[in-house]
Amino acid sequence: MQNQSRIRKRACAGLLAAALIWTLAACGQTAPAASSAPPVSVSSVPAEQSGSAADSAPSAPSEAEPAGEITITDHLGRQVTLQAPAKRIVSGYYITSSMLIALGLTDRVVGIEAKADTRPIYALAAPELLALPNVGSAKEFNLEGCIALEPDLVILPVRLKDSISALEEVGIPAIGVNPEEQSSLMETIQMIGEAAGAGERASALVSDYEDKLAQAQQIAADDPVETVVYLAGNSSFLSTATAKMYQNSLIEAAGGHNAAAEIDDTYWATVSYEQLLAYDPDLIVLASDAGYEKDDLLSDPQLAGLKAVQNNAVYQFPSAFEAWDSPTTSSALGMLWMTSLLHEQAYPLAQMREDAAAFYRQFYGIEINTEEITR
Repeated sequence: MQNQSRIRKRACAGLLAAALIWTLAACGQTAPAASSAPPVSVSSVPAEQSGSAADSAPSAPSEAEPAGEITITDHLGRQVTLQAPAKRIVSGYYITSSMLIALGLTDRVVGIEAKADTRPIYALAAPELLALPNVGSAKEFNLEGCIALEPDLVILPVRLKDSISALEEVGIPAIGVNPEEQSSLMETIQMIGEAAGAGERASALVSDYEDKLAQAQQIAADDPVETVVYLAGNSSFLSTATAKMYQNSLIEAAGGHNAAAEIDDTYWATVSYEQLLAYDPDLIVLASDAGYEKDDLLSDPQLAGLKAVQNNAVYQFPSAFEAWDSPTTSSALGMLWMTSLLHEQAYPLAQMREDAAAFYRQFYGIEINTEEITR
C-alpha cells in the first residue's frame, strides 16, 4: 500500500509540474529552477568538526511514536493529518528551520528556504543544512522543486497559503504557521514537535521560553524603572516597532515602554524626525540586522536634541547567532538581553551571557563565544 501511495504521489506531482510549466509558459514566465541536487538525508557532523561551535545539536529524546494518525490544526485553521511522524521534512521558512535544529530533527530535513548561508545559526549548529536543496522564498517559492523532494511534511508561512493548497492537492501534508507573537510562536513549536513525534522536546523548548519570560518579568517587577524604548527598524532608524509586533513584547517583558506603543499596526511604521523628537526616548535600540550603523543615528544633526543621543544610549540587538529581536526559537534570549539593558545592576550582561550559553548548549548542542553578545 505504501508503494502504491508513493506511485500515486509521484504521478500527481508529475501532473502538477506539467501543469505549472504549461501555465507559466503561456504567461511568458519562467518557473524558479529546482535545485539539481537530489534529496539529501543529513548525517550528524563528525566530532572532529567541533570547536567553538561544538557538535551538531543533540538528537531529540527518544519518544514513542504516536499510534495511528496525527492530526494538527495549523494557523490557517486547517486540519492536517499525517499517517505517521514525519521523516522527510521541507521547511520553507527560516524560523521553522531553526526550530527543527532545536528540536533535534535536522536529520529529517530534506529541503530548506533560500539564503540559508546568511543565517549564522546554521553554520554554527547544523552546517549540513547548507548543503540541502532550497525551495525558494516566500516571495518566490519553488513549488515544483519542493514536490520533487518527496517530503511527507512541508512547513510554510501562512502567506504561502496558495502553495500550501497546491501541495495538499497532490497529497503532500503541509502546515501553515504564523509565529508572529509569543503564543503563536509556542504553538508553532508544539505543532512541529507533534508532527515529527518530538513532543517531549517541543514541550521542553516551550517550558524554557516560559521560564525565561517569567525571569524577565520578575527582574522587571523587582527593579521597576520608567524607561521609554524606541526600537529602530531594519531599513531606517525612522521606522519603528509598533504595538502589535513581536518586538513590542520583548520591550514589555523587560519592563520598558515602547515609544511607539500608540501605533496600532502589525508592521514597521515610518515616523518623521518630528515624531521621533517628540518621543524623546530614554534608549534607542537598533534591530539586529539594521542596514545602518549606530553612528549614523548619533551623528545626525537633526537628532542631536534627543535624550538618548545626548547620553549615548543607543544600542543594537546582537546578531552573531540569531535575530533575537524576531520571533525565532531563541528570541527569549532577546527578552533577557533587553532586561539586562534596562536592569543592568539587577541582571548584568555577564549573567545574561551565561544564560545564553546554557540555552545554546542545551538545545543546539554548541558552545558559543559569549563575547559576541554585546550592546
